[in-house]
This record gives sequence, structure tokens and C-alpha cells, in this order.
Amino acid sequence: MAVPEHTEPDENAAPDALAVTLAGTLGAIGAGAYVVDERGRIIAVNAYAEDLLARSADDLLGHDAHDLLHGDAHGQPLPRTRCRMRQAFHLGRIAQTEKDHFVRGDGSVLPISWMIAPYDIGGPKSGTLVVFEALARLRKTDPRPETAAGPLPELERLALLAETTTRLTSTLDVEEALRRLVALVVPRLADWAVIDLITERDEVWRKAVVHAEGDALVYHEELQGPMPPIPEESPMPLSRALRGVASTLAGPETYRREPDSGIAVEQRGLFDATGIRSAAIAPIRSTREVLGALTLGRAGYPGDFTPADLPLLEDIARRAGLALDNARLYQRQRKVAETMQNHLLPQMPRVPGLEMTVRYLPAPDASQVGGDWYDAFPLSDGSTALAIGDVVGHDLEAAAGMAQVRNMLRAYAWSQTMPPSRIVERLDEAIRHITDVTMATMILARVEETEGDEWKLSWSNAGHPPPLLISHDGLADYLTDGHGILLGVQAGRRPDATTLLPPGSTLVLYTDGLVEELGHTLDDGLQRLRRHASALAHRPLASFTDQLLRRVRPAGNDDDVALLALRAPARGRPGRYGRTGQP
Repeated sequence: MAVPEHTEPDENAAPDALAVTLAGTLGAIGAGAYVVDERGRIIAVNAYAEDLLARSADDLLGHDAHDLLHGDAHGQPLPRTRCRMRQAFHLGRIAQTEKDHFVRGDGSVLPISWMIAPYDIGGPKSGTLVVFEALARLRKTDPRPETAAGPLPELERLALLAETTTRLTSTLDVEEALRRLVALVVPRLADWAVIDLITERDEVWRKAVVHAEGDALVYHEELQGPMPPIPEESPMPLSRALRGVASTLAGPETYRREPDSGIAVEQRGLFDATGIRSAAIAPIRSTREVLGALTLGRAGYPGDFTPADLPLLEDIARRAGLALDNARLYQRQRKVAETMQNHLLPQMPRVPGLEMTVRYLPAPDASQVGGDWYDAFPLSDGSTALAIGDVVGHDLEAAAGMAQVRNMLRAYAWSQTMPPSRIVERLDEAIRHITDVTMATMILARVEETEGDEWKLSWSNAGHPPPLLISHDGLADYLTDGHGILLGVQAGRRPDATTLLPPGSTLVLYTDGLVEELGHTLDDGLQRLRRHASALAHRPLASFTDQLLRRVRPAGNDDDVALLALRAPARGRPGRYGRTGQP
């Protein structure tokens, strides 16, 4: 029997949809299987379980599994304090029992063996997988089922494969996937694990050499690092695995002969350094290419590997290959997105008398890169335009849409000597017809020096978080005037607002990733920004900006952040016209 690849369900899906998604995942398990939620209620079941329990899915879903199924040898209700499965469920650990009893839908008692294991059902929710077999069925088909798949009992093997799939497919970070892979196999199958990966430049890198020492996993960095190239014809086990040829058993004697390649020399050193007496080596493959090799080694672990162990190792390595390939593709997409974003974001102009600094922090999730942007550029009348915005969506399309909006805004603002509101109106009308952008938020501002050596700010806000103005003395106020609806919804006439920038004051334009935090209101984030900006007002502008990002951006933020900070000259400093302000 083989456990299918896990398809991560939508945690916001309706219960019926979630049950169908999970049931599809469980469908290829050749034993009864169901999944319970954190309260022990059945949320998915496969056809084997329906048949063994003489109950339809409708009779099972939504019910507490203990209350519905668990009984003693006579079919009487089993107290929760005596239920071994219930105890393991609450402890959140893998457990198994060779003989127990379920009560079938017709009232008869079904002797079973079972295995349970934690099971990722997506998002913050947790679940538990239960796999069970009828003892009578096991005796009929195989009097010794525990030896059918090698050293691991069949149910434990199924649980390990299910856990491997869910654990590895629930991360898109390569390093985290490798850590999870090691934790799955050591010390359950061996006391040593070695992972060799082939890089995108076709170089081999020994990414992990890990030893189980009691309950701790110790990484031996001195044994990790670059490896010699893969030999094209070598019959040695690791060389064959790295070419994707086959899984193989190996021992110290395998590499005692004259080495035929640099990899063989490294392998001899590995066996000598670790004391591994028995090893099993399998290729890590994706659907497109060989990604590396997984080696399990036994030094102090009882028993040697046999050919019966290889199918399980191959299954684990195959699941690891799919997960690593997805993670690599994801990280490649992230790199492309970040590179595109960095090339699209502009350099700031030099404006005599003003200081400006900008920051852009990409989201930790590659699919979240793209929508936030800033801009500053000179206008034909000598003033300077400031802009910040956020195109709805978080992907490469959003990044492309951002570039379209920014370039159109520059063209309109340069060619039309109009208040910011009129420019925003024209842009709003245009993006609906000649771009793929559906909605966006934006602030367009213009800053200019008056003849009295003061700096005037005019702006129009299209659904964006309000600018924050902080005086030199730390008084911070949000500029809430000039606020209109976001772009893309045919807002009609838009408002303008104007204010003078006090000497030495700091203006902060930012995107919502700086202030929005899951589980908190927007007002909470705005208050946090105001408090820290006020405390940092005396800092030099670059330090002010860096510290503001560090202090205000929520931990675990999954959105990108753009920030533009501008500081007016302090009183007495020369302005653009070369005069000094009034004392």
C-alpha cells in the first residue's frame, strides 16, 4: 500500500469541501483511515473505513470518534480514561496498538490494530490521522503483516509516509524541508542521516550530516560542504544514486577498494568518521530531474539494512524530491520577483534643501512580492512629486501593474500642471481602460518651496493609509484631509489638501504592510507608528527610517512594505533660494 501525495486543503473551505479534499488524500491508503480535528471530531474518512465500520461517511463525519467507535471487547462504551487512542490523541504523538475494538454500525464488535499520528490539515488548524486494520482481515491475508514491508509494521509505515508527505509539503523553504526530512527518519529508521543535493550549477553539496544522540539531533558541520563532481560511469552506491540510477545498500567494506572518484574518497571518510556499519542510499528525484541522494546509516542502531528496507526509503526520498522541487521553484520565483521589483523601484532625486530616504522590504512569501511602490520625481514647474501606492494583488502581475501605474502617473504629472487631485482623476480613468490593474491605493503629493522659505505640501489620497507628519519636537499627526476612494472604482471628483511643513519636520509615506497585523485593528498599527515616529524624531533621517521599520513592522508580517520619508530643513538652514528662514 502507498500513501498518496498530500493535497493541502483550504482551511477556509466549507466542512463538506474539506472532507472531500481530505478523503481524496486518504483514498489510496489500503486500510481504514479517518482524520479528526483538534476536538476529536471526524472530518474525513476513506471508503475502506466506511466498509470496515459498516457506516457511511454521513454517519461518521462530525461525530466524536471516541464516542461513536470506541468500545470494549463486548461492545460496551469505553471510558475515556481507559482509551489508549484518546490518551495518545491528547498528547499529540504517534502511537499504535496491536489489538483494540471498534463498534460497527450494525452493533457488532470489530477487533482492530491501529496507528495514529499528527496530521497537517492546513493553516493554523491541527488534525490527527487514524489508520486501522481489522485483525481478522489481517490474519486472512497475511499471518505476519508486520514483516510485509520490512522492519516497520505496515501501519507504522503508512503513518510515516503520510507524515512525510504532510510535513514536507507544508513548507516552501528548502532548508526547513531538509530539517523536517532529517527529523522524520532519525532516529526512527537510523541513527545517522546524510543529505547530498545537486545545485542548479550541477555541483554536489553535502547539506546535512546528522547524528541522533539521545533525543537530540546533532549536525556535524565538519562533514558537510562541497563534494567532488558526479562520475559518469562509477558503479559505487552514492554515485549511482546521484545519477538517479538505483537505490543501494552499502557498508564500510564497499569503499575499502581503490576509489574510482573523488566522491568515493569522501564516502570512505564519511564511514570512517561516523562509524556507520550499514547504510541505505536512495536518489532524491523530482518529476523533472535528480535533486540529490538520501543516505540513512546505522552505527549504534540495532540491525542492518536489508533489501526489504529500500522500498520505504525510496518512497520517502520520492516525497522529499517533490517537496524540494516545489521549494526550489518557489524560491526561484521569489528571486525573479524581487529582482523585478528592485529594478522597477526608482532612484530618488536630489532636491536642494530637502532630505529624502526610501526603503522597500519584500514579503517573506514569494507570492506576496510585487504590489507596493514609491516614487519621487521633479515636475515641469520646478516642484517635486511624491507618490506611494499599493496595487491590489501580490504576485508578478501586481509588480507589472505597479510599473504601469507608476509610469502613467509620471507622464500625467509631468505634462499636466494641475493639482494632485486632477492628476489622480485622470490616472483613475486611464488604468481601467489601458492596464490590467483592477484596484489600487495611492497618495500623490507635490512639495514646493514658497518665497518665504517655507515648504508647502499638497496632496490627494486615493484610499491609502494617511501620511504622518512629525514635528522636530516629536508632535505627530496624521494628515487625514484630501482622502478619497481607491483607484479603479470610478470615484469622480477627488479632494485636495494642503499644509505647510514645519522646519525640521519629517513626513512619512508608507504602505499598509507597515501597520497591519493579524489579530489587531488598523488603529492599533497607526497608533504604534505614531508613538515610535514621535520617539525617533530627533534621529538623522536614515536612522529614523531604519529604526521605524524595525520597531513598527509587525513580527511575522506576510506583506511587503514601501516607505518614503522626507525631512524639511530646520530653521536657519538655507533653502532652495539661498535665503535663511526667519529666526
